Amino acid sequence: MKRFNKVLLAAFALVLMTSGSLVQAAVPNDPVQWGFKKGQNEKPAEAGKEREKLLEKYGAVYRGDPNKKNIYLTFDNGYENGFTDQILDVLKKEKVPATFFVTGHYLESAEDLVIRMVQEGHIVGNHSYYHPDLTKVDDARVKRELDRVKDLTYELTGQKDMSYLRPPRGVFSERTMKLAKDAGYTHVMWSLAFVDWNTDQQKGWEYSYNNIMKQIHPGAILLLHTVSKDNADALEKVIKDLKKQGYTFKSLDDLFADGAFDDPMLH
Repeated sequence: MKRFNKVLLAAFALVLMTSGSLVQAAVPNDPVQWGFKKGQNEKPAEAGKEREKLLEKYGAVYRGDPNKKNIYLTFDNGYENGFTDQILDVLKKEKVPATFFVTGHYLESAEDLVIRMVQEGHIVGNHSYYHPDLTKVDDARVKRELDRVKDLTYELTGQKDMSYLRPPRGVFSERTMKLAKDAGYTHVMWSLAFVDWNTDQQKGWEYSYNNIMKQIHPGAILLLHTVSKDNADALEKVIKDLKKQGYTFKSLDDLFADGAFDDPMLH
């Protein structure tokens, strides 16, 4: 019986080889909820070796070089709450680039703001169309989610390339990272954030300002939500004060240009 099983397995392997097929293990789909040890006193945030290793494998990032006083400003835009114009006004005045990760709902309900983002030199990134947990939907659905955002952004703004993805809810897996990379996307996580999205629990501009300033560190990828009045009211002072401290605001394209992303702490 054992001999029969060995012969059967050998024959099955031969059929696969001669047909040009290979048996490959499925890419793991264990969900990872993004998290990290917050930065403080200008020391960088740390996501831990396991998360960092997975990000590095797929060319993803959550911070820039901790030895360079650069900041990468990003916003998540799920829906409009009346503050994005104010934020864009500040960015224009201070000549600061940003990346706005948008959903399908935002594209359909705030067309003029998305157009303004691109016209004023900002990057529009992909936050998926319906904002699902991508680890819980099949491969085809993941592709549709990303394609619809990319296509609609192009129709509205003429932005041809969409290279950056921020997974909804900060949840991803090795499978979703591979799918995204195969589709031409780089996962962009973050190294500085705080609870700013509860619109009925805004605490005043100082709350936003203080949370940013106490966590700031060289190479920070800063995540803010545009629905927050606190963020909109604090942004100009944050930018001005960080510039006084020697920080430079750069775009995600700068982070990746000419090998600019090189975090020695990850090697």
